[in-house]
Amino acid sequence: MSDQDPQMPVGPDGNPMTEEQLAAAYEEQIKQLRVEDVLLQTVVSLLNLGGRKAGLAPGTEDERDLNQLALTIEGVRRLLPLVEEALGPDAAQLKEAVSQLQMAYVQLGGQAPAGAENAAGAASQPATPESPVTPPGGGRLWVPGQ
Repeated sequence: MSDQDPQMPVGPDGNPMTEEQLAAAYEEQIKQLRVEDVLLQTVVSLLNLGGRKAGLAPGTEDERDLNQLALTIEGVRRLLPLVEEALGPDAAQLKEAVSQLQMAYVQLGGQAPAGAENAAGAASQPATPESPVTPPGGGRLWVPGQ
């Protein structure tokens, strides 16, 4: 058994890294990091969190929160176009995930604010694949294919 702290990063020589080595390693990682990578990770994190806020995963029903779900959907809707081109065909999976969250939002009773109009021009109508959901607080939600 080793007496080294399992949380302490180890260098190539097998010894714990010094603060200077850690700073240099961190700096190298930052140099390699692209904004698109951070945006994509944020989208994926939001989609995962949105699934919990929708109560879709077994055991997360008590975490259901329509306001948080609406914010998740809107956040993904705004970020996805920034990384969609770089994702190419893989963007379809993320579009499908946000579509599922939108459907869950509507099925759970999420509605457009009174008097708000969706893209189809009807006030407070349930969303269909052809019409977006407007979450509490306003803002048009992204719908695949539109």
